[in-house]
Amino acid sequence: MSTKNTILKRYDGRFKDIFEEIFHKDYKKDFDAKGIWYEHRLIDDMVAQMIKSEGGFVMALKNYDGDVQSDIVAQGFGSLGLMTSTLVTPTGEAFESEAAHGTVTRHYREHQKGRETSTNPIASIFAWTRGLVQRGKLDNTPDVVAFAEELEKACTDVVNDEGIMTKDLALACGRKDREAWVTTKEYMAAVERRLKSNLKARL
Repeated sequence: MSTKNTILKRYDGRFKDIFEEIFHKDYKKDFDAKGIWYEHRLIDDMVAQMIKSEGGFVMALKNYDGDVQSDIVAQGFGSLGLMTSTLVTPTGEAFESEAAHGTVTRHYREHQKGRETSTNPIASIFAWTRGLVQRGKLDNTPDVVAFAEELEKACTDVVNDEGIMTKDLALACGRKDREAWVTTKEYMAAVERRLKSNLKARL
């Protein structure tokens, strides 16, 4: 867990206290049994830890802090185009999934001018597929779940197996040459082709 309780003594301090009370009351035994632990760090220390680490931890943050830090992680280790944001109630009956990168207005304006764009659609696709998976589980429709999972697999197969990616991913891989990336339409066409192939292989 991360806060700035040294500066926001009342608000963040109380958040930290409540979190620790609930942890010790309800979760400490389970954590100990699994060999994992809880600790609090100042948020500036945690940001540095995130960037130099290889993962292996979960952060609990207030809404604003989580919004900012998740973008740092996404961009620091790949691209905002890969990150979705999910809100789910304890029962799972109310569920929201969205692309965390926002509306990508700058790319859309370029598209409106008829210029070539290479916008990563993966987060937007996964926002829809995560919603479909949840709907399929609630409705007990395994075919809906299977389709959504196959669409996700097609998105990642195209990148991982075929090396077809949008500009943001190519740059994250250290590739700056134009041949390293495809346009949004070309990527979507590759996903469609791969999805059809994957679905055909399942039959």
